[in-house]
Amino acid sequence: MKVVVTARGSSLDSPMDPRFGRAERFILVDDASEGFHVIENSQNLNAAQGAGLQAAEIVSRAGANCVLTGHCGPKAFKALSAAGIRIYTGVGGTVGDALDRLRSGQLKQAESPDTEGHAF
Repeated sequence: MKVVVTARGSSLDSPMDPRFGRAERFILVDDASEGFHVIENSQNLNAAQGAGLQAAEIVSRAGANCVLTGHCGPKAFKALSAAGIRIYTGVGGTVGDALDRLRSGQLKQAESPDTEGHAF
């Protein structure tokens, strides 16, 4: 399984970024290889609009199966869901903590967006 976690840094010890579309970075973790790599999201940090859709496209192209984030707006949620990507919102702490909670079954998959969009 490939998991994308929104992050404010480039390591598993980095704090999560609570935003999806405007996250500083995405950390893509491959459970099969136990490796990860960082995907920059700088083009969406200050986008006037469309950040969530563009971020969803980046995550989809990376081959992610699920996303761990603090918040996800309606357009991004729809795009991720259409791509078959599971979304977990309300997640905080470090990237590593979030992954541990996912693996232990402590996270609940989101059924709908949890923000109207440009909340941050």
